[in-house]
Amino acid sequence: MARAVGHPAAFIIALGLVIVWAMSGPIFGFSDTWQLIINTSTTIITSLIVFLIQNTQNRDTAALQLKIDELIRAHEGAHNAVLDLEELSEGDLAKIRDRYESLAEKARTAQSGIMEEDCPALDAVTEEAAEDEAEADEAVAEAAEEQAEHARAGTR
Repeated sequence: MARAVGHPAAFIIALGLVIVWAMSGPIFGFSDTWQLIINTSTTIITSLIVFLIQNTQNRDTAALQLKIDELIRAHEGAHNAVLDLEELSEGDLAKIRDRYESLAEKARTAQSGIMEEDCPALDAVTEEAAEDEAEADEAVAEAAEEQAEHARAGTR
């Protein structure tokens, strides 16, 4: 349905209906009923399209999240604790996001000499980033354990 509504032919059909409606105005004397038909029709169609768009967006987001989860799971160096992060609380996500933002800031600081083959700044940050990554891993693991505890408590 979403593909049909998004197809150029749907636009042409809608435009044709508006033209037919406008041309029928003189026949109906531009009456209140004539105006009510277009107002009601467009309101109903707009409401339905909003729900259709939201449904499509939800499916796309879920599919994208599953693809990302698979990439994390399949990558040997990735941390499986970040799988299903979207289920964590806002507070837990904020903690994890803060750690990753810190890692990103350090990486951006080191970028000044990154184009050079021998980059001492990058080497120095790499060691520090490894320590920070270990801390971030610990925060992710703690958040995942907390989520698991909440889940276990909810099933009792």
